[in-house]
Amino acid sequence: MEFEALLAATWPAAETVEAGGFLLRRGAGGGSRVSAASRMAGSCDIAAAEAGLRAWGQRPLFRVGRDEAALDEALAARGYSVKDPTAVLAAPVGALTGGDIDEFAILCDAPLACMEAIWAAGGIGPARLRVMERVAVPRIWILGRHGDRPVGAAFVAAQGGAAMLHALEIGRAYRRAGVARRMTRAAAAWARRAGADTLVLAVTRANTAALSLYAGLGMAETGGYHYREAPSHP
Repeated sequence: MEFEALLAATWPAAETVEAGGFLLRRGAGGGSRVSAASRMAGSCDIAAAEAGLRAWGQRPLFRVGRDEAALDEALAARGYSVKDPTAVLAAPVGALTGGDIDEFAILCDAPLACMEAIWAAGGIGPARLRVMERVAVPRIWILGRHGDRPVGAAFVAAQGGAAMLHALEIGRAYRRAGVARRMTRAAAAWARRAGADTLVLAVTRANTAALSLYAGLGMAETGGYHYREAPSHP
């Protein structure tokens, strides 16, 4: 499934509108993925997109794919800075499933209070939980455990032949203990039951530990992007 459509279905903005050849997203505090404008076909009127984003009270932010050099250069010329270079990774769900994961990963129909606490400690607050609530396609929350302790939380949703894993967070004291690996496999197992054949996720390139984890699971880079953020002055 095309990444833009998968992202829109599994991590939706509060509102979208087209302006100047861009799709604008109102994030309502839900982070860059739901706040950035992305290029569409037709005109490329950056000023019109900026005006639309500012009308929502948002600092203009654009997501730039690695094949969008002209847009990247135009934004750089306007003083926009690069933010969060990101890799898009994917793998067949069949390659990720296997092993005994039920003891370590619990599927939930809604986020538990302990999961919300884990997310909050990692900087994932109520606005991003509301993004999850807006998802209208098949979805599931995953609680990761280490022994009897709840130590991880994640969200995954499926659309068409793909599922996307979001907001995987592990408590700091329990990182590198295999919890994230087991939760990713649990996400793939659920995705397969939901009719998806591919698991997709996006991770910032600065998160080298996560990139190493996913490479070890056999996930391969299928795309990438970065954001361009407007200067702090108008």
